[in-house]
Amino acid sequence: MTEERIFSEIDEELRSDRMKSLWRRFGPWIIGAAVLVVLLVAINEGWRWYKNDQAARSSEQFYSAMDLLTGGDLFAANEALNQTIASGSGQYPLLARFAQASILAGEGKIEEAVAAYDALATASTNNRLRELALLLASSLLVDSADIVGIQSRLAGLMAPDNPYQGSARETLGLAYYRAGDLEAAQREFAEVVANPNTPVELLNRVQLYQAQLQAEGAPIPHEDDPDAPPHH
Repeated sequence: MTEERIFSEIDEELRSDRMKSLWRRFGPWIIGAAVLVVLLVAINEGWRWYKNDQAARSSEQFYSAMDLLTGGDLFAANEALNQTIASGSGQYPLLARFAQASILAGEGKIEEAVAAYDALATASTNNRLRELALLLASSLLVDSADIVGIQSRLAGLMAPDNPYQGSARETLGLAYYRAGDLEAAQREFAEVVANPNTPVELLNRVQLYQAQLQAEGAPIPHEDDPDAPPHH
């Protein structure tokens, strides 16, 4: 994304429905990226268990459900996912539960989806999948501005070297914004910008958020500001 394009988007967003429109615009991207991580894990598991007949059947079952989900047949997709959960091997039942939680979220059943992701976080023995479940649950709580609930879920993802750190702080920053705490939101976004491991796409989004917050009166922290977050 060029600098000219970034400023063009900033100008456009400043004239729109503020941060809410930004979340509506980028929220699905965050969730989509997280689902992509799940699918990549599934692919890895598929290769790992390729020579195992039972795992191969589970893989075929799971990807058939994904095809149905992509095609919009939610009922058939859920049925196929239930079969994977009931008879699948390895990580496929867990991945199928992730997919079902995403269906609940897509249908607007937020409380049920959050509960499903929380259950996955508790059940998963794979640390990255556990963290992903917590991130997805938190992203669904942004509009409720449940700061305590989001913080409790994301506390373990905030280390600078955690691959979900940027998305976790983005989610928390948006929740602070929804709660009306612009300074706290800006601090979270500044942490994302300060982290050299932040992906370019995420950095661009956060810079849009910062511009919006600055337009609403929240200054961007500077390095000489004693309250600014430390760089990592």
